[in-house]
Amino acid sequence: VQLQASGGGLVQAGGSLRLSCAVSGFTLDYYSVGWFRQTPGKEREAVLCISSSGGSTLYADSVKGRFTVSRDNAKNTAYLQMNSLKPEDTALYYCAAELQNCYPDAAPYGYWGQGTQVTVSS
Repeated sequence: VQLQASGGGLVQAGGSLRLSCAVSGFTLDYYSVGWFRQTPGKEREAVLCISSSGGSTLYADSVKGRFTVSRDNAKNTAYLQMNSLKPEDTALYYCAAELQNCYPDAAPYGYWGQGTQVTVSS
C-alpha cells in the first residue's frame, strides 16, 4: 500500500498548484482522502477531505474559496487544487486515506503519503 503525493513546488503569491495523491495497493473507491499540511514546530493541520462518495469537507477556514479537492477513481488518484496561494500556505502537504469517512484529525487515517513541499513566495 502506497500513497504518493506530488505536485508541490515554489510558486509566487497568487499562483496555483495542483497536488496529486496517487494510490497503489488498494482501490481508492471506498476510501476518503484527507489533505493535511504541516510547518516546522506546529501540529499537522487538516485542510480538506473528500469522502468515498465524493463529498468534500473543509477543515481549514483559511483556504475557503481557494482550495478544492477532487478524485478520479479510475486513476486511483485524488487531487488538491490550490489557487490564489498565499505565503502562509507554505507547508509540507500530506495526503492520507481511510475507509469511507473524513476526519478532522490525523489519527484515524491509516495510510499516509510522504509529503510534498509547497513554498509560496511573497
